[in-house]
Amino acid sequence: MVLANLTPAAGFLLLGLMDGPDAHPLLFLLFLGVYLFSALGNLSMVVVVRSAVALHSPMYYFLGHLSLVDVCFTTITVPRLLIGLLHPGQAISFQGCFAQMYFFVALGITESYLLAAMSYDRAVAVCRPLHYCAILTPGRCAALVGACWAVAHLHSLLHTLLISALSYPASAPVRHFFCDMTVMLSLATSDISAAKTAIFSEGLAVVLTPLLLVSLSYARIFAAVLGVRSAGGRRRAFSTCGAHLLVVSLFFGSVLSVYFRPSSAYSARYDRLASVVYAVVTPTLNPFIYSLRNKEVKGALKRRFRWTAALQAL
Repeated sequence: MVLANLTPAAGFLLLGLMDGPDAHPLLFLLFLGVYLFSALGNLSMVVVVRSAVALHSPMYYFLGHLSLVDVCFTTITVPRLLIGLLHPGQAISFQGCFAQMYFFVALGITESYLLAAMSYDRAVAVCRPLHYCAILTPGRCAALVGACWAVAHLHSLLHTLLISALSYPASAPVRHFFCDMTVMLSLATSDISAAKTAIFSEGLAVVLTPLLLVSLSYARIFAAVLGVRSAGGRRRAFSTCGAHLLVVSLFFGSVLSVYFRPSSAYSARYDRLASVVYAVVTPTLNPFIYSLRNKEVKGALKRRFRWTAALQAL
């Protein structure tokens, strides 16, 4: 095993979101509230999508999986972020660091491919509405979601093995609130040229593929919508895609700004703030962006809350 030759006492020092040794209790309360808000919103979406018969359609099937990924995604990083805001400079073992990296990368890539699957769903709904149920059958939807998870975990396994095989100094300071891939590469004391080439070439293909699929889907949507003569028809078509387009822009915009920019433009402070956007803010906003703009989801949530309140009253 790659990490077998490391001593149990060895590890890294997570410096956290903010520079300096001071505690930040107000930020702690803010991020704790955001995390609980995110967990409540996403878990509610998972429960509602699974329990409401009206939401048993491909779009909500993908949305339910996206919400499940978002719960896990924030749980991988936010607890460490919260600890670091009260007690900066937390030690983390080599094994714990690379386990966190593995799940963070896997869940992040899963989210990007789920967003691509959702954009394909919207393209089929707008461009071929009469064939929607025939194209997006339950079996095909399950295969798409399974492929999202499989590609993401294989990608993450490759990256984690390559980075964990490098040499690191004991108790090296990590200027981040989690074990980020680019930060770990910068800490390595051995030659990283081969690993860096493999990681960024394969990573570029894996990360840009869903973005390309999203772009192609929306190109088809825009072409179809422009062919609609009535202004009302165009508004209805765009309204079905607006929430998804907002989420895609937030997620891919922040990811590309962190991982695909010149090394000369590197800034530890910027990386940490941008990471908050795609690792904390976007997963928190996802359920509320989709539910607030969707009458079916809002109706299902209201029925669920009324049913729960009625049970408690008995």
